[in-house]
Amino acid sequence: MERTAAVILAAGKGSRMGSPVHKQYLELLGKPLLYYALHAFENSSVDQIILVTCPGEVGYCQKEIVEKYGFTKVAAVRPGGKERYHSVYEGLKAVKDCDYVLIHDGARPCVTREIIDAASDGARKYGACVIGMPVKDTVKISDENEFAAMTPDRNSLWLIQTPQAFEYGLVLGAYEKLMSSGLSKEKITDDAMVVETMTQERVKLIRGNYANIKVTTPEDMEIAGVLIKKNQSKK
Repeated sequence: MERTAAVILAAGKGSRMGSPVHKQYLELLGKPLLYYALHAFENSSVDQIILVTCPGEVGYCQKEIVEKYGFTKVAAVRPGGKERYHSVYEGLKAVKDCDYVLIHDGARPCVTREIIDAASDGARKYGACVIGMPVKDTVKISDENEFAAMTPDRNSLWLIQTPQAFEYGLVLGAYEKLMSSGLSKEKITDDAMVVETMTQERVKLIRGNYANIKVTTPEDMEIAGVLIKKNQSKK
């Protein structure tokens, strides 16, 4: 039987939140922000979860998040690295006995079981996929002085979210090649870029939901609270 794992990233410092507390632990509707992503994956079809957190916070996450809220699918809590791609690689290495893996930002608390299922199905069908949505606004590309230089056709533009889902061997191999290469990694912003750069695999775009926002600023926390309450009222 095919097995699916999830790597949930919570190793960022969230400097744009303007808080001395890392954003993944900020309280949202009475629970840590990180709780909501973990809860969604705990109640999905994934078989195991690897939680990647900041170095020095593994014990805290294990006790105050995993054990406190009874997340039984969390198979391991691992320290991340300096950049996102370091943390993803550490999470991938901790995965055991799986065929597919979903990589998700812990700062996206509004992810739903439907989105997780869509990503899982996409990985099985295409080998590599990302959740996202077509852009609704006009996008401008600026020059070095912040004057509008070009307006791309928005009909071909997507806002990319997480989870991003892959055949496990494919994405692990891509990350191994990236980590051992001499390529500049500064512009690596998501897992699809790693697969696109290090393999010949094409990445399928799967429609998710505009509500699957990433919490980056205090305003995002307020919006996430409204969206979570709305989801809870539907159940």
